[in-house]
Amino acid sequence: MKEIEILFEIKNQKEGVLKSLGRFTAHGIKRTLDIYFADPLRKDLQRDADGRLRASFRLRQKDDKCSIAYKNDHFNNDEWIYSDEHETSVGDFDIAIRIIEHLGLKELVRIDNEKYTFTTPEYEIVFEDVKNLGYFLEVEKLHEVPDEMVVSAKQEIRDFASNLGLNLGSELNAGKPELMLAKIQN
Repeated sequence: MKEIEILFEIKNQKEGVLKSLGRFTAHGIKRTLDIYFADPLRKDLQRDADGRLRASFRLRQKDDKCSIAYKNDHFNNDEWIYSDEHETSVGDFDIAIRIIEHLGLKELVRIDNEKYTFTTPEYEIVFEDVKNLGYFLEVEKLHEVPDEMVVSAKQEIRDFASNLGLNLGSELNAGKPELMLAKIQN
């Protein structure tokens, strides 16, 4: 599925963000652990020269559920436009780690966070409290968008987010794995 979303850094305090988002349909809080893996033999599953992940393989534990995902990112020059994401459930998190390691993939980075999810008919809004990284807001289009409408859909997301009454930082042209890796390097 085509994933069209924008990630913003949030400069508000947590309580203020949750109060502002309380006007939307709430879907609860989930603790999420994402482990991203690199493949030493495949260039597409390694960071490029700029530190960007153009494709990624992730193992996720969200409360008591576990899944794996492969994401292939699409760019216009250096601007991230959308990702093709293929995700499926797996039964056991620890066994999945062992299988992945036996396949030769190496852990790249862990993202540990609490996700507060809200929806409107058009968007999924996720406030994320990411351990050792900060607060983020991810706004994703819920419905499939034709290729020719991706740029306008992203502008709709920007317009929606700017009207939330939050102190948004700049739009991040990177995912949390890249942000965490940059923080670790510095």
